[in-house]
Amino acid sequence: MSGRRVCAIVVTWHPDADMLQRLVNAVVPQVAHLVVVDNGGTRLAAREGVTLLPQPVNAGLAAGFNTGIAFARAGGFDTVLLLDQDSEPKPGMVQSLIHVLDEGSAEAPIAAVGPVFQDAREKHVAPFVRFGFPLNQKITAEHGAPVPCDFLISSGSLIPLAVLDTVGEMDTTLFIDNVDLEWSCRARAAGYVLLGVPGARMGHHLGDGRSSVMGLGRVVVHGPTRLYYIMRNRVLLYRMPHVPRTWVAQDLLRLPVKFLIFALLVGPRWRNMRAMLKGLADGIHGRTAACPPG
Repeated sequence: MSGRRVCAIVVTWHPDADMLQRLVNAVVPQVAHLVVVDNGGTRLAAREGVTLLPQPVNAGLAAGFNTGIAFARAGGFDTVLLLDQDSEPKPGMVQSLIHVLDEGSAEAPIAAVGPVFQDAREKHVAPFVRFGFPLNQKITAEHGAPVPCDFLISSGSLIPLAVLDTVGEMDTTLFIDNVDLEWSCRARAAGYVLLGVPGARMGHHLGDGRSSVMGLGRVVVHGPTRLYYIMRNRVLLYRMPHVPRTWVAQDLLRLPVKFLIFALLVGPRWRNMRAMLKGLADGIHGRTAACPPG
């Protein structure tokens, strides 16, 4: 039996009340404590083992995770489980992650382990990712051994605090998008391995919706504000020394495709285009933090 004391961290921003309650009900029995870092609009009934931390302003996802990490340190926990407000851990997920983390890896120390996740709007589970050129390698694994990968989404990631001491916490300048990608790259550059755990399962909503695009099938839809961050932060990542050049090279091919899809094929096209152009400009000029209004 593992002796780990896991503190789950959920960062919220005007969450769907029913979805958040399902998350709370699912994760509380699996961890020692749950802290909900509320960036705005969260209503949660008092419950043993759950702490709600209202924030004075919405400082973003990365800052929210860091607030939760500080709470975990002060509370004497040794491991954190990061979660988005629209995720739902399946029974046994945390124990499956702990088992792999405690087993260790012959390749290198483990920075984080993460589950297989599936969006209810999709037919198949999301794959684990290894960077490649011209395309990333996507590995679908629902059973079997842990999968070494180059990137884990933040939601569902189980991370020892000792690793955060070495690698550092989440980059608050990114605010929301690609926070997990940047941290994954930083951990890999520091000599750690990331492992996807096929036996651990999680439900997770990715994007605002889906849209059918001729010749491309169904694409994940994001609103204009999120598109701003997607475009700005990918440009910021291009200049970070710990981000692999392989990822930069393949993403440079993806960028114009994504831009054209949301500027020409997925509405609101004009607002999307303006947001993406603003994001690209701010990324080129190195501007960070929250999305400017307008």
